[in-house]
Amino acid sequence: MDFEGIIEKASNLLMDSNFTIGLTGAGISAESGIPTFRGKNGLWSKFKVEELATPEAFNRNPKLVWKWYKWRMEIIFNARPNAGHYALVELERLGILKCIVTQNVDGLHHLAGNKCVIELHGNIRRGRCIKCNYKVIFNEPPENIPPKCPKCFNLLRPDVVWFGEAIPKNELERAFNLFSKADLALVIGTSGIVQPAGYLPYIVKENGGLIIEINVEKSAITSIADIFIKDKASIALSKIVKYIKDKLTSKLYDASENEL
Repeated sequence: MDFEGIIEKASNLLMDSNFTIGLTGAGISAESGIPTFRGKNGLWSKFKVEELATPEAFNRNPKLVWKWYKWRMEIIFNARPNAGHYALVELERLGILKCIVTQNVDGLHHLAGNKCVIELHGNIRRGRCIKCNYKVIFNEPPENIPPKCPKCFNLLRPDVVWFGEAIPKNELERAFNLFSKADLALVIGTSGIVQPAGYLPYIVKENGGLIIEINVEKSAITSIADIFIKDKASIALSKIVKYIKDKLTSKLYDASENEL
């Protein structure tokens, strides 16, 4: 099947779905200029995770950890949603996509305009106190690092999930609940390696649902995907949205013609 045929098949499955849930990873934000973690040029090929993204690293050297996160925040704060993000907004507006569960911490789904977004790994645009759990939203990277809590004067940390930490219970329960209801999972730009996010599409599959995967390379999810679209999210999702909107417009036109 050629590329256009795959897009058509995926679009028809989405239109026929009763409850589609999205799962996104770093791949969708890579087109906005945000580096991915894995892969040939991923962040983990240049930095040691245990020195920068663990509670132990923060306890050992909070200034070093914040220096790295400030650098990442500068990249993310200058990034803008791309066509892939906006296509997901349109799928939600059309009533096809019920919610997005994301592993990304960049906040671009919210910035693009999606209403239902579950951030499994937190949000780099927020900080929280290590003692009193006070939270702050950063409109720009903190000037002085490590930043201090304005309430109790202890250290603030990035409000993200580090390696070795549990995903917040509420977010995890919501994600599992949504994927248990879903009859179709739209999986975009994730390696499928990090758990428990990587297990979510398997829940849909085990319940008899379908998987559409969009990725520039095969992942740990590809083996269970009913449709694998090997392309950038911006290209594939934009084509899917165009096909669906054209199809819906055609149906409305046919219905109005029959009423005359």
